[in-house]
Amino acid sequence: MTPKVVVVGLGPGGADLVMPRAVAALRRAPVLVRTERHPAVQELREQGIEMLSLDEVYEAAADLDAAYAEIVRRVVEAAGVSGSVVYAVPGNPGVAERAVGMLRVLASAGEIELEIVPGLSFVDIAWARIGVDPMANGARVVDGRNFVVSAAGLSGALLIAQCDSKFVLSDVKLALLEVLPPESEVLVLQRLGLPSEAVFSLALEDLDRRVEPDHLTSIYVDTGEALVAGEFAKLFSIAEQLRAPGGCPWDAEQTHRSLSRYLLEEAYETVETIEGLSTEAPAGEADLDSYALLADELGDVLYQVVFHSILAEEAGAFTMADVSRGIQDKLIRRHPHVFGDVEANTSDEVLANWEMIKQEEKGTSSIIEGISSSLPSVLYALKLFRKAETVGMLPVGRAGALAELDASVDAVRQGVSGADDPLIGDLLAAAVALSRADGADAEAALRAWAQRFRAHFLATEALAASEGVDLREAEPGVARELWGRAG
Repeated sequence: MTPKVVVVGLGPGGADLVMPRAVAALRRAPVLVRTERHPAVQELREQGIEMLSLDEVYEAAADLDAAYAEIVRRVVEAAGVSGSVVYAVPGNPGVAERAVGMLRVLASAGEIELEIVPGLSFVDIAWARIGVDPMANGARVVDGRNFVVSAAGLSGALLIAQCDSKFVLSDVKLALLEVLPPESEVLVLQRLGLPSEAVFSLALEDLDRRVEPDHLTSIYVDTGEALVAGEFAKLFSIAEQLRAPGGCPWDAEQTHRSLSRYLLEEAYETVETIEGLSTEAPAGEADLDSYALLADELGDVLYQVVFHSILAEEAGAFTMADVSRGIQDKLIRRHPHVFGDVEANTSDEVLANWEMIKQEEKGTSSIIEGISSSLPSVLYALKLFRKAETVGMLPVGRAGALAELDASVDAVRQGVSGADDPLIGDLLAAAVALSRADGADAEAALRAWAQRFRAHFLATEALAASEGVDLREAEPGVARELWGRAG
């Protein structure tokens, strides 16, 4: 017998807003509820309906994709045990419920029997409070947690749901400020259908300053003819067109592996451009020419991100929206001192929290296991030292690092040199450790030295040319003399 899953909508408010058919379904089979952070849950429990909350899944999962996959697994497993199970969700099961979409796929494959019991959605109350007819003015509902992507290229009336954190509000505000004046009016809707319901308007620029968001917060705004994140939407459209049949043959041939070298090249070119900025940037007077070059290089990197996302979407793995949502979730998860109740008053405390959370996410007890061995050697060593420093494995202070460096120099003097001489590696590592002790970036310092060397070499070549000397044929002593004068 095929297990049956009945998905029930709990509506946007208390038990009085739950449909009679939904209540009847809740009484017929075991109930799993996506979250007990819903006003109807406690009221229904008081009426004798038992519900098992799945909130713990969100707390344990690495990201939302993993959370929804685990929820679906548990729901299907429960249905297999009891023959039938009810999965209760806030609002309407057909609105903003990713797990329901995953259950539909399983039902299409014949793995489960699926019944959807509709509920009153928060958007039904929202339109009444806003006072607009969504059919008449073409209003759309978009996801606040992924606003830049979900609203890209849209205009007009937008109901922005899931504005459940200051981070999301800031993201929405910054995107809207690209197309609307700061004083533009937005409408805030909170806890619709509950006694604590609040609906009020404020200026766009105050959105993340004056609003205390919760999981029942939405924003309404009318952008008129202005396109939200229109430039990003155009970029994505162009990238898709290049990849599509009739587009660019080169783009059509690319794979993730073939593109990897270009992502690396663009990243290095971006770093080189950044080094052309003032060391105090963004503080001080902006060098607009250098910033224009940086904008160009960042565009190249962004195109690589978009390109890989399009390839992944073709494979059915993930979309650009998933990429955006994933980094949003990670930033919130790894900044509990901003979005949670953890205290961190210094950069060192922030980094310590970050490493601890990252280690928990990776599910490993090793401090260094997550460091990629494909990094450039100096950067690889720096990351290893940074991790080792957290548990006291590095020499203490500058004096300790200098002692290690002196010992390495002595070992090289006394050792036998060769292509595989590990003593040279020890010496280089000691120099990197000293840079850490001095608070310097060894990678940046070595790159800066290379740039100075390059400039000096070019000056020597210019001096040699002015004196009719060909450095390729000159004696070493002549080249060294020119080098000294060029400096």
